[in-house]
Amino acid sequence: MQQRTLGNTGEQVSAIGLGCMGLVGWYGERDDEEAEATVRRALEIGVTHLDTAAVYQDGDNERFVGKCIHGLRDQVFLATKCGLERSAEGRLVVDNRPEIIHRSCNASLERLGTDHIDLFYLHRIDPAIPIEESIGAMAELVEAGKIRFIGISEASVDTLRRANLAHPIAALQSELSLWVENSAQPALDACQELGISYVAYSPLGRGFLSGSVKRVEDLPADDTRRIFPRFDEANFEANIAAADQVREVAQSLGCTPAQLALAWVLAKWDKVLAIPGTKKRAYLEDNAGAASIELSPANLKEIATRLPEELVHGERYPEIMMHTLNV
Repeated sequence: MQQRTLGNTGEQVSAIGLGCMGLVGWYGERDDEEAEATVRRALEIGVTHLDTAAVYQDGDNERFVGKCIHGLRDQVFLATKCGLERSAEGRLVVDNRPEIIHRSCNASLERLGTDHIDLFYLHRIDPAIPIEESIGAMAELVEAGKIRFIGISEASVDTLRRANLAHPIAALQSELSLWVENSAQPALDACQELGISYVAYSPLGRGFLSGSVKRVEDLPADDTRRIFPRFDEANFEANIAAADQVREVAQSLGCTPAQLALAWVLAKWDKVLAIPGTKKRAYLEDNAGAASIELSPANLKEIATRLPEELVHGERYPEIMMHTLNV
Protein backbone atom coordinates (compact mmCIF):
# COMPACT_ATOMS: atom_id res chain seq x y z
CA MET A 1 0.00 0.00 0.00
CA GLN A 2 1.25 3.46 -0.91
CA GLN A 3 2.20 5.58 2.09
CA ARG A 4 1.71 9.34 2.33
CA THR A 5 2.94 11.90 4.85
CA LEU A 6 0.38 13.23 7.31
CA GLY A 7 0.61 16.99 7.09
CA ASN A 8 3.85 18.35 8.54
CA THR A 9 4.12 15.56 11.14
CA GLY A 10 6.45 13.21 9.27
CA GLU A 11 4.04 10.36 10.08
CA GLN A 12 3.48 7.89 7.23
CA VAL A 13 -0.15 6.85 6.69
CA SER A 14 -1.74 4.53 4.13
CA ALA A 15 -3.01 6.54 1.15
CA ILE A 16 -6.22 4.53 1.21
CA GLY A 17 -7.77 4.11 4.63
CA LEU A 18 -11.00 2.59 5.90
CA GLY A 19 -13.94 4.74 6.88
CA CYS A 20 -15.57 2.72 9.66
CA MET A 21 -18.88 4.58 9.99
CA GLY A 22 -20.90 1.91 8.18
CA LEU A 23 -19.40 -1.15 9.86
CA VAL A 24 -22.27 -1.62 12.32
CA GLY A 25 -25.12 0.38 10.86
CA TRP A 26 -25.96 3.57 9.00
CA TYR A 27 -25.81 1.97 5.54
CA GLY A 28 -28.01 -1.12 5.37
CA GLU A 29 -28.06 -4.26 7.48
CA ARG A 30 -25.37 -5.28 9.97
CA ASP A 31 -23.11 -8.24 9.40
CA ASP A 32 -20.66 -8.14 12.28
CA GLU A 33 -18.73 -11.23 11.19
CA GLU A 34 -18.03 -9.86 7.72
CA ALA A 35 -17.35 -6.37 9.07
CA GLU A 36 -14.75 -7.66 11.53
CA ALA A 37 -13.17 -9.78 8.80
CA THR A 38 -13.02 -6.65 6.64
CA VAL A 39 -11.14 -4.68 9.30
CA ARG A 40 -8.65 -7.47 9.83
CA ARG A 41 -8.17 -7.93 6.09
CA ALA A 42 -7.57 -4.19 5.77
CA LEU A 43 -4.61 -4.45 8.14
CA GLU A 44 -3.26 -7.47 6.25
CA ILE A 45 -3.14 -5.57 2.95
CA GLY A 46 -1.74 -2.35 4.42
CA VAL A 47 -4.94 -0.33 4.80
CA THR A 48 -3.94 0.72 8.29
CA HIS A 49 -5.65 4.12 8.61
CA LEU A 50 -8.94 3.43 10.42
CA ASP A 51 -11.39 6.30 10.92
CA THR A 52 -14.31 6.26 13.36
CA ALA A 53 -16.13 8.75 15.62
CA ALA A 54 -17.85 8.94 18.99
CA VAL A 55 -21.20 9.84 17.43
CA TYR A 56 -21.31 6.84 15.07
CA GLN A 57 -24.02 4.58 16.47
CA ASP A 58 -23.65 6.49 19.77
CA GLY A 59 -20.32 4.88 20.63
CA ASP A 60 -21.05 1.37 19.35
CA ASN A 61 -18.84 1.95 16.32
CA GLU A 62 -15.83 2.74 18.47
CA ARG A 63 -16.52 -0.32 20.62
CA PHE A 64 -16.68 -2.49 17.50
CA VAL A 65 -13.47 -1.05 16.05
CA GLY A 66 -11.78 -1.55 19.42
CA LYS A 67 -12.84 -5.19 19.41
CA CYS A 68 -11.58 -5.68 15.85
CA ILE A 69 -8.12 -4.28 16.56
CA HIS A 70 -7.65 -5.91 19.96
CA GLY A 71 -4.11 -7.25 20.02
CA LEU A 72 -3.31 -5.45 16.76
CA ARG A 73 -3.12 -1.85 17.98
CA ASP A 74 0.49 -1.40 16.91
CA GLN A 75 -0.56 -2.04 13.27
CA VAL A 76 -3.18 0.70 13.22
CA PHE A 77 -3.16 4.44 12.63
CA LEU A 78 -6.33 5.17 14.61
CA ALA A 79 -8.47 8.26 14.09
CA THR A 80 -11.66 9.26 15.87
CA LYS A 81 -13.67 12.41 16.46
CA CYS A 82 -15.39 14.41 19.17
CA GLY A 83 -17.67 17.42 19.46
CA LEU A 84 -20.79 16.04 17.77
CA GLU A 85 -23.56 14.34 19.72
CA ARG A 86 -27.09 13.14 19.11
CA SER A 87 -29.83 14.58 21.30
CA ALA A 88 -32.61 12.49 22.84
CA GLU A 89 -34.79 13.63 19.93
CA GLY A 90 -32.19 12.39 17.42
CA ARG A 91 -30.95 15.84 16.38
CA LEU A 92 -27.23 16.34 15.82
CA VAL A 93 -25.78 18.79 18.33
CA VAL A 94 -22.33 20.38 17.97
CA ASP A 95 -20.53 21.00 21.28
CA ASN A 96 -16.84 21.99 21.28
CA ARG A 97 -16.55 23.10 24.91
CA PRO A 98 -13.14 22.14 26.35
CA GLU A 99 -14.69 20.02 29.10
CA ILE A 100 -16.71 18.09 26.53
CA ILE A 101 -13.60 17.48 24.43
CA HIS A 102 -11.71 16.07 27.45
CA ARG A 103 -14.66 13.93 28.50
CA SER A 104 -15.20 12.64 24.97
CA CYS A 105 -11.54 11.73 24.56
CA ASN A 106 -11.55 9.69 27.76
CA ALA A 107 -14.74 7.90 26.71
CA SER A 108 -13.32 7.14 23.27
CA LEU A 109 -10.13 5.74 24.74
CA GLU A 110 -12.19 3.41 26.91
CA ARG A 111 -14.47 2.28 24.09
CA LEU A 112 -11.55 1.74 21.71
CA GLY A 113 -9.56 -0.14 24.33
CA THR A 114 -6.40 1.90 23.81
CA ASP A 115 -4.25 4.34 25.74
CA HIS A 116 -3.84 6.80 22.88
CA ILE A 117 -5.54 8.05 19.71
CA ASP A 118 -3.31 8.83 16.74
CA LEU A 119 -5.50 11.52 15.15
CA PHE A 120 -8.28 13.21 17.12
CA TYR A 121 -10.68 15.50 15.26
CA LEU A 122 -13.25 18.08 16.09
CA HIS A 123 -16.06 16.38 14.18
CA ARG A 124 -17.85 19.66 13.49
CA ILE A 125 -17.16 23.29 14.40
CA ASP A 126 -19.16 24.91 17.20
CA PRO A 127 -19.84 28.58 16.37
CA ALA A 128 -20.53 29.29 20.06
CA ILE A 129 -16.99 28.39 21.16
CA PRO A 130 -13.88 30.18 19.84
CA ILE A 131 -11.88 27.64 17.87
CA GLU A 132 -8.79 28.64 19.84
CA GLU A 133 -10.41 27.37 23.07
CA SER A 134 -11.33 24.03 21.54
CA ILE A 135 -7.91 23.52 19.98
CA GLY A 136 -6.33 24.53 23.29
CA ALA A 137 -8.18 21.68 24.98
CA MET A 138 -6.96 19.27 22.31
CA ALA A 139 -3.40 20.53 22.77
CA GLU A 140 -3.73 19.60 26.45
CA LEU A 141 -4.62 16.08 25.34
CA VAL A 142 -1.45 15.99 23.22
CA GLU A 143 0.58 17.08 26.25
CA ALA A 144 -1.07 14.35 28.32
CA GLY A 145 -0.14 11.71 25.73
CA LYS A 146 -3.77 10.79 25.09
CA ILE A 147 -3.67 11.90 21.45
CA ARG A 148 -0.79 12.33 19.02
CA PHE A 149 -2.14 14.68 16.34
CA ILE A 150 -5.02 17.15 16.02
CA GLY A 151 -7.48 17.37 13.17
CA ILE A 152 -10.67 19.25 12.38
CA SER A 153 -13.53 18.32 10.09
CA GLU A 154 -15.75 20.31 7.72
CA ALA A 155 -14.12 23.60 8.71
CA SER A 156 -14.02 26.78 6.68
CA VAL A 157 -10.71 28.17 5.48
CA ASP A 158 -10.80 30.92 8.12
CA THR A 159 -11.46 28.39 10.89
CA LEU A 160 -8.67 26.17 9.59
CA ARG A 161 -6.19 29.04 9.63
CA ARG A 162 -7.14 30.11 13.15
CA ALA A 163 -6.98 26.53 14.42
CA ASN A 164 -3.53 26.04 12.90
CA LEU A 165 -2.26 29.18 14.64
CA ALA A 166 -3.48 27.84 17.98
CA HIS A 167 -1.73 24.47 17.47
CA PRO A 168 -0.38 22.72 14.36
CA ILE A 169 -3.23 20.92 12.62
CA ALA A 170 -2.28 17.62 11.01
CA ALA A 171 -5.39 17.06 8.90
CA LEU A 172 -8.63 18.55 7.68
CA GLN A 173 -11.27 15.92 7.05
CA SER A 174 -13.92 17.02 4.58
CA GLU A 175 -15.91 15.56 1.72
CA LEU A 176 -14.10 15.30 -1.60
CA SER A 177 -15.06 13.28 -4.66
CA LEU A 178 -15.70 13.53 -8.36
CA TRP A 179 -19.02 15.15 -7.54
CA VAL A 180 -17.84 17.27 -4.60
CA GLU A 181 -14.95 19.25 -6.03
CA ASN A 182 -15.79 22.92 -6.47
CA SER A 183 -16.92 23.46 -2.87
CA ALA A 184 -13.88 21.58 -1.56
CA GLN A 185 -11.28 23.48 -3.60
CA PRO A 186 -10.78 26.51 -1.29
CA ALA A 187 -10.06 24.26 1.68
CA LEU A 188 -7.81 22.03 -0.42
CA ASP A 189 -5.86 25.10 -1.56
CA ALA A 190 -5.46 26.24 2.05
CA CYS A 191 -4.26 22.78 3.09
CA GLN A 192 -1.61 22.85 0.37
CA GLU A 193 -0.47 26.29 1.48
CA LEU A 194 -0.25 25.28 5.15
CA GLY A 195 1.02 21.72 4.66
CA ILE A 196 -2.09 20.18 6.26
CA SER A 197 -3.28 16.83 4.94
CA TYR A 198 -6.75 16.67 3.39
CA VAL A 199 -8.57 13.51 4.46
CA ALA A 200 -11.32 12.86 1.93
CA TYR A 201 -14.45 11.23 3.30
CA SER A 202 -17.22 9.88 1.05
CA PRO A 203 -14.76 9.75 -1.88
CA LEU A 204 -17.16 7.35 -3.64
CA GLY A 205 -20.22 9.58 -3.28
CA ARG A 206 -21.70 7.26 -0.62
CA GLY A 207 -21.50 4.36 -3.07
CA PHE A 208 -22.95 6.12 -6.10
CA LEU A 209 -19.63 6.53 -7.92
CA SER A 210 -18.65 2.89 -7.41
CA GLY A 211 -21.72 1.72 -9.27
CA SER A 212 -22.96 -0.22 -6.25
CA VAL A 213 -26.25 1.72 -6.17
CA LYS A 214 -28.55 1.12 -9.12
CA ARG A 215 -32.04 1.93 -7.84
CA VAL A 216 -33.40 3.79 -4.81
CA GLU A 217 -35.56 0.80 -3.95
CA ASP A 218 -32.45 -1.39 -3.69
CA LEU A 219 -31.44 0.49 -0.54
CA PRO A 220 -32.72 -1.11 2.68
CA ALA A 221 -35.56 0.79 4.33
CA ASP A 222 -33.31 1.88 7.22
CA ASP A 223 -30.38 2.93 5.00
CA THR A 224 -29.57 6.53 5.94
CA ARG A 225 -28.74 7.42 2.35
CA ARG A 226 -32.47 7.57 1.71
CA ILE A 227 -32.59 10.98 3.42
CA PHE A 228 -29.75 12.43 1.32
CA PRO A 229 -30.91 14.67 -1.56
CA ARG A 230 -28.70 12.98 -4.17
CA PHE A 231 -30.54 9.71 -3.51
CA ASP A 232 -33.94 11.35 -3.73
CA GLU A 233 -36.14 10.08 -6.55
CA ALA A 234 -36.20 13.58 -8.06
CA ASN A 235 -32.40 13.53 -8.48
CA PHE A 236 -31.61 9.84 -8.73
CA GLU A 237 -31.82 9.28 -12.47
CA ALA A 238 -29.63 12.30 -13.27
CA ASN A 239 -27.03 11.09 -10.77
CA ILE A 240 -27.07 7.57 -12.17
CA ALA A 241 -26.29 9.11 -15.55
CA ALA A 242 -23.35 10.94 -13.98
CA ALA A 243 -22.12 7.70 -12.37
CA ASP A 244 -22.37 6.01 -15.77
CA GLN A 245 -19.77 8.45 -17.08
CA VAL A 246 -17.39 7.25 -14.36
CA ARG A 247 -18.06 3.63 -15.32
CA GLU A 248 -17.36 4.28 -19.00
CA VAL A 249 -14.05 6.05 -18.37
CA ALA A 250 -13.02 3.32 -15.92
CA GLN A 251 -13.71 0.63 -18.50
CA SER A 252 -11.50 2.45 -21.00
CA LEU A 253 -8.66 2.46 -18.46
CA GLY A 254 -9.10 -1.14 -17.36
CA CYS A 255 -10.08 -0.39 -13.77
CA THR A 256 -13.27 -0.39 -11.74
CA PRO A 257 -15.40 2.76 -11.21
CA ALA A 258 -14.43 2.82 -7.53
CA GLN A 259 -10.74 2.65 -8.39
CA LEU A 260 -11.07 5.48 -10.89
CA ALA A 261 -12.92 7.68 -8.40
CA LEU A 262 -10.36 7.03 -5.67
CA ALA A 263 -7.38 7.48 -7.98
CA TRP A 264 -8.85 10.85 -9.00
CA VAL A 265 -9.04 11.91 -5.34
CA LEU A 266 -5.45 10.83 -4.67
CA ALA A 267 -4.28 12.69 -7.79
CA LYS A 268 -5.42 16.03 -6.33
CA TRP A 269 -2.27 16.30 -4.15
CA ASP A 270 0.27 14.01 -2.53
CA LYS A 271 -1.02 14.78 0.97
CA VAL A 272 -4.60 13.83 0.21
CA LEU A 273 -5.73 10.66 2.02
CA ALA A 274 -8.92 8.82 1.09
CA ILE A 275 -11.07 6.91 3.57
CA PRO A 276 -13.74 5.04 1.60
CA GLY A 277 -16.11 3.12 3.83
CA THR A 278 -17.13 -0.49 3.43
CA LYS A 279 -17.96 -3.51 5.54
CA LYS A 280 -17.21 -6.08 2.82
CA ARG A 281 -13.81 -7.53 2.01
CA ALA A 282 -14.43 -7.60 -1.74
CA TYR A 283 -15.07 -3.84 -1.85
CA LEU A 284 -12.13 -3.19 0.48
CA GLU A 285 -9.70 -4.98 -1.81
CA ASP A 286 -11.12 -3.26 -4.88
CA ASN A 287 -10.71 0.14 -3.20
CA ALA A 288 -7.15 -0.64 -2.13
CA GLY A 289 -6.21 -1.27 -5.76
CA ALA A 290 -6.74 2.42 -6.51
CA ALA A 291 -3.46 3.30 -4.80
CA SER A 292 -1.52 1.72 -7.66
CA ILE A 293 -3.39 3.59 -10.42
CA GLU A 294 -1.73 6.72 -11.77
CA LEU A 295 -3.94 8.97 -13.86
CA SER A 296 -2.24 10.96 -16.62
CA PRO A 297 -3.02 14.63 -17.33
CA ALA A 298 -4.96 13.39 -20.37
CA ASN A 299 -6.99 11.05 -18.17
CA LEU A 300 -7.79 13.85 -15.74
CA LYS A 301 -8.80 16.15 -18.58
CA GLU A 302 -11.14 13.51 -19.99
CA ILE A 303 -12.72 12.98 -16.57
CA ALA A 304 -13.25 16.72 -16.13
CA THR A 305 -14.88 16.90 -19.56
CA ARG A 306 -17.06 13.82 -19.11
CA LEU A 307 -18.13 14.54 -15.52
CA PRO A 308 -18.46 18.23 -14.76
CA GLU A 309 -19.89 18.76 -11.29
CA GLU A 310 -22.89 20.48 -12.86
CA LEU A 311 -24.18 17.05 -13.91
CA VAL A 312 -24.82 16.20 -10.27
CA HIS A 313 -28.28 16.98 -8.87
CA GLY A 314 -29.08 17.73 -5.23
CA GLU A 315 -27.25 19.08 -2.18
CA ARG A 316 -24.70 16.85 -0.53
CA TYR A 317 -26.51 16.92 2.84
CA PRO A 318 -30.18 17.00 3.83
CA GLU A 319 -31.50 20.21 5.35
CA ILE A 320 -31.59 18.73 8.87
CA MET A 321 -27.80 18.27 8.77
CA MET A 322 -26.74 21.48 7.02
CA HIS A 323 -26.56 23.37 10.33
CA THR A 324 -23.51 21.31 11.33
CA LEU A 325 -21.35 22.58 8.47
CA ASN A 326 -18.89 25.44 9.00
CA VAL A 327 -18.85 27.56 5.83
